Amino acid sequence: MTSLRPPRHHRSVRGLPAALAGATAGLLLAGLTAAPAGAVPDTAAPPGTTAGTGGHSRFVPGPCPRTADPIPALEGAHCGTLTVPENRSRPGGRRITLSVAIVSAATRRHEPDPIVWFAGGPGDDAVSEAQLAVDGGLNRDRDVIFMSQRGTYSADPVLTCPNIDEFNAHALGLVYNAPSTGRLHVRATRACRRSLTQRTTDLAAYNTIESAADYADLRLALGIRRWNVFGISYGTDLALAYMRTHPQGVRSVGIDGVLPPSIAGGAVTWKAAREGFDGLFAACAQEAACNRRYPHLSRTFESLVRKLEAHPVTTMVTVPGQSGPVKVTIDGGVLVTWLTSATHVAAGVPRSIDELAHGNPQRVAEQWAGGKLSPQAVGRVAHGLAFGVFCGEWTPFESEADVIRGGRRAFPSFPRSVLANAPQLPFLHADCRAWDIPASPRSVRDVTRSDIPTLVMSGGFDAQTAPSNGPYAARTLSRATTVTVPYVAHVAFAESPCAQSITTSFFDTPTAPDKSCLAGLQPPRFEIAP
Repeated sequence: MTSLRPPRHHRSVRGLPAALAGATAGLLLAGLTAAPAGAVPDTAAPPGTTAGTGGHSRFVPGPCPRTADPIPALEGAHCGTLTVPENRSRPGGRRITLSVAIVSAATRRHEPDPIVWFAGGPGDDAVSEAQLAVDGGLNRDRDVIFMSQRGTYSADPVLTCPNIDEFNAHALGLVYNAPSTGRLHVRATRACRRSLTQRTTDLAAYNTIESAADYADLRLALGIRRWNVFGISYGTDLALAYMRTHPQGVRSVGIDGVLPPSIAGGAVTWKAAREGFDGLFAACAQEAACNRRYPHLSRTFESLVRKLEAHPVTTMVTVPGQSGPVKVTIDGGVLVTWLTSATHVAAGVPRSIDELAHGNPQRVAEQWAGGKLSPQAVGRVAHGLAFGVFCGEWTPFESEADVIRGGRRAFPSFPRSVLANAPQLPFLHADCRAWDIPASPRSVRDVTRSDIPTLVMSGGFDAQTAPSNGPYAARTLSRATTVTVPYVAHVAFAESPCAQSITTSFFDTPTAPDKSCLAGLQPPRFEIAP
């Protein structure tokens, strides 16, 4: 199981501008005895508590949480924990703890309404993404609040499953779509479930609606009258649900890499792949040198998918950090899933496809293996939250036949064995049968209708959440500004200074952000092999 997120190597090395200066000392008192900017006494609950939706959530100042990697942006941050009900439908039941970090605004004179960051995945840890936000200038003149979603790396309980990550590395040598691979895949999922039931007896409580209520409780617990929301990838699904269920106190919302809850699932993932691939292929066709060296790139790619699905190729590659060569098998499913992430390194994609077509799979194999074998790929994703979302909110409302139909609409020439596994979501229905949690209420799929000012941003090369998802979501957001940033992949904010500029401008003026930088954007300079 692979969640919808930018590739891990892009999380630690983004090519973004250098991080902004750290928060000015003295803006807040030590610890969190002073509330973040914009906080006011909450008359509905005693200080440090809130009735929220489940009752008696409590914030306690404390040390900053552990992170898998050093996060310089957290130096000087003000941290603590929010304790919330695990399941708000069970009064008096178990309570869980979520880590909170507040990074102060970079300027002493700053705006009173902070920004709260909704991480992607599902299953990514928001606190670990603080550097991405700061490097992108999000805390230029506002405090930025990061809270670990339930089950994630800095929460308690932690619902990570290293065994699944290790299986994904082991599976490099297997045929991606083979039934035998599927059986091993589901076996790893069952083992994950067994391990997590030792940490919680209520796996179904790790879902979007409970997470949205956690953030509503956090705002009240911190005494914040009004704040702004910024969500990326799955965090856009969460943000849209939050707007629908807890609109109080929200000044504005930014969503980037949009996944509307009403259509989330495998079929829309196929649509995203089509749109992201076409955007990249079109950019190559429009550049004379790329088009001359790599003509008919889309046709070449689709032909390779069919050929490799019928006759997979196996090669050995060297991966940094590995003691010896690594066996990699490339079939049609691998090629499709590789490209959904490779649009992040678009400049090299035409060359990689061309070399594969001429019998040299090394570049594709090295990238595919590098992502699975990176230290960042193991033990960091909260599979408990990911499966809670996938199996409670997606698969009950979309059949395996729906996924295949969505794939066939997008790629009519692909074999059925490829279409059965949507990119990044292999064997998902079988996994969810093993996960065995009840479906969420159908209302979790409701369209969000709101007049909250909203920035709806997509990347033109986004093959993970379709660029067209943005306009779809914006149809029912009466004060939406829709932006497609060309030539960038999933989560434009992560790799485009223009997207970062538009985002910070939006939070300054939510009804009229400055989009002028779009006019100067240029396509990547594609690699041209001899």
